[in-house]
Amino acid sequence: MHPDLVIAAEQVNVIRSGKMLLQGITWQVELDERWVILGPNGAGKTTLLSLAAARTHPTSGTVHVLGEKIGRTDMQELRTRVGFSTSALAERIPGTEKVRDVVLTASWSVVGRFREAYDQLDTSRADRLLSDWGMGSLADREYGTLSEGERKRTQIARALMVDPELLLLDEPAAGLDLGGREDLVGRLSDLALDPDAPAMVLVTHHVEEIPPGFTHGMLLREGAIVSAGPLPQVMTSDNLSATFGVKLRVSYEEGRYAAVSAR
Repeated sequence: MHPDLVIAAEQVNVIRSGKMLLQGITWQVELDERWVILGPNGAGKTTLLSLAAARTHPTSGTVHVLGEKIGRTDMQELRTRVGFSTSALAERIPGTEKVRDVVLTASWSVVGRFREAYDQLDTSRADRLLSDWGMGSLADREYGTLSEGERKRTQIARALMVDPELLLLDEPAAGLDLGGREDLVGRLSDLALDPDAPAMVLVTHHVEEIPPGFTHGMLLREGAIVSAGPLPQVMTSDNLSATFGVKLRVSYEEGRYAAVSAR
């Protein structure tokens, strides 16, 4: 496998309880790329992200993540190299947990601080990440008292705590109001434009949530790829219409995409 490849999937199928969740997926992500995956509910987006996060195995085909073959490597060890933010993980965070500890516990791949010991370097990194994501003044607050936008920024800071080689974000703007969404998109854009940031894959339903600085896109429908490649080639009216099953008109202005019905 080429050393610059962060993800390499070849003819991947995923079948669960007799249902085909992904079919014939071939996909490569390089070190400096920032990918967005779009598609309707049930398209297979979260399943694909779970493969990239070393959380599940393909039924057939091969998946390499950070040079390691899924099914032939220590999955727990591989997960320590991947930053992963998902609603399923967020739901496990205790409401009484201090915001700083939500980020800090990523060092031990646990949710909820118990008896683990953290050194000053860990604490300093957690505080720096919280500050970077606009949460520095709330580090001692309880997680359950945060707004939805504040929770999302805390979750991303947690995902970055392990200094990952790959960052995976599953619908990070879901549930946010317009202000919260635009704040988060701006921060994700800053991260995407940072040459030292890890390779990134972001899942969303909405083209308006694609941050400037993202380079590639994949459109999924019923577990199969409709289109994948550089964003300008993928984000066309025809491709989006085929993906979502409704005639859409896509526009692009000042680094942002938008889609409306073309009826």
